[in-house]
Amino acid sequence: MSTSRPIVPKYSWMPFAPVAGMPPFTPSVLAEILDGGQAFRWHAEDGGTWLGQWAGNIVRLRLDERGCLQVSAPAALAPQAARELPRYLAADRDWAGLTDSLPWRSDAHLQNCLAAFPGLRILRQPFGETLLGFLCSATKQIVQIKQMLALLAERHGAEIGRAGSPNPAENIARSHAPGGAGIRKAGFGDPALHQLHRLPTWPELAAIPEAELRACQLGFRAGYISETARTLAARPGWLDETEALPYPAAKARLLELPGVGEKIADCVLLFGAGRLEAFPVDTWILQAMAARYGLVGWKPAQVAQFGRAHFGPLAGLAQQFLFAHERRSAKALPD
Repeated sequence: MSTSRPIVPKYSWMPFAPVAGMPPFTPSVLAEILDGGQAFRWHAEDGGTWLGQWAGNIVRLRLDERGCLQVSAPAALAPQAARELPRYLAADRDWAGLTDSLPWRSDAHLQNCLAAFPGLRILRQPFGETLLGFLCSATKQIVQIKQMLALLAERHGAEIGRAGSPNPAENIARSHAPGGAGIRKAGFGDPALHQLHRLPTWPELAAIPEAELRACQLGFRAGYISETARTLAARPGWLDETEALPYPAAKARLLELPGVGEKIADCVLLFGAGRLEAFPVDTWILQAMAARYGLVGWKPAQVAQFGRAHFGPLAGLAQQFLFAHERRSAKALPD
């Protein structure tokens, strides 16, 4: 009996339309929001367009000449995207007001970070997908995490569409464009033709042998993901319950899962549950806090405690500005 997946026709894309309720962005700030370590399923295309996925959604985002955000989605998925994109972009929060309430008036370095990334915000991603993404993140760079998730989706997630343009001539041009090369490097093959798959759900992951997960370049992370999937399969509703809890209780529950440490738990809560008090501490934040705040030799838990005390209930928002600024500063250093 054949087990091949049904063929999903290539979608026709809707014309680009403005995204309501969003401020203007610079291209660098939009790139930081979509591809700066919060999410791992966005890919730059030619012409300044970003192709992204979450849950069962596929969209393209771009900026117009004024910096205003525009969206296009496959016609069949456009109504769903219109409903779910505002939540994904956290359009219901006053990010300008939240940013202004950070202690930048008494913190010169934070003030510089805010000025470098005007309009930076925190995405509100699906909680379960955020957990999967950050379980893949241990000791890996963003491009490697993206490759792992792409393989998981391609091999174990349902196909939801094709990314090619409805214009055949444009498809040919796209396959040779700089953005097309970038997509090929990310493991997608020809960007004019590549299929798009959603990530496997946690119940689906529970049924996948660990060896097959390792084949998606997961390495030791495959064991953690397999164990977590089986744990969640035995506790229906656990993720929804955890997402709804206050930050301390939610973090304590996440730390019960295999492979979830302090940093991963804080990332999942910040980027998947909107808990802005979470202050993830990775190598970049350790570097920033040592160089800019004198916390040389401090352990991650100590840095996290300092971050929450110094930056207050919006420490996670401050963390994103610090993180983005530190990475940009490192790129600007001479070899």
